[in-house]
Amino acid sequence: MADNARAKKLADLIREVVAQKLQRGIKDPRLGTHVTITDTRVTGDLREATVFYTVYGDDEERAAAAAGLESAKGVLRSAVGAAAGVKFTPTLTFVADALPDTAKTIEDLLDKARASDAKVREVSAGATFAGDADPYKKPGEEDEDEDEGDTAE
Repeated sequence: MADNARAKKLADLIREVVAQKLQRGIKDPRLGTHVTITDTRVTGDLREATVFYTVYGDDEERAAAAAGLESAKGVLRSAVGAAAGVKFTPTLTFVADALPDTAKTIEDLLDKARASDAKVREVSAGATFAGDADPYKKPGEEDEDEDEGDTAE
């Protein structure tokens, strides 16, 4: 079993080779410049590699890019094997990265929270406290209140 440093180096090499090959070597119009390789992970035994990618465009372009990557899998694996020089070239699995969708969801939630905070700020702009400005009794004031209560008797 390989160590993690070797798997990390191989993952980095796979990411670079696949990105370069997609940019210069693959003539598939479905891939074009819309595909970005975001991350690569290799199993500990260096037999399987998962390549995460994002596609700039709508759902139709994402589906076309997924089909294009699936059809170019053999060419990309050959390029990785030539560059890596390992005994066994890892099989490549392409997975659409959910990071952009997750980031969009988080941004939407933050915008909603900002709007809610602004609404609360508007409502509380002219508001005053329900009681005194400082509802807490201080040690010196307690003694004065007790003294005043004694004189009233």
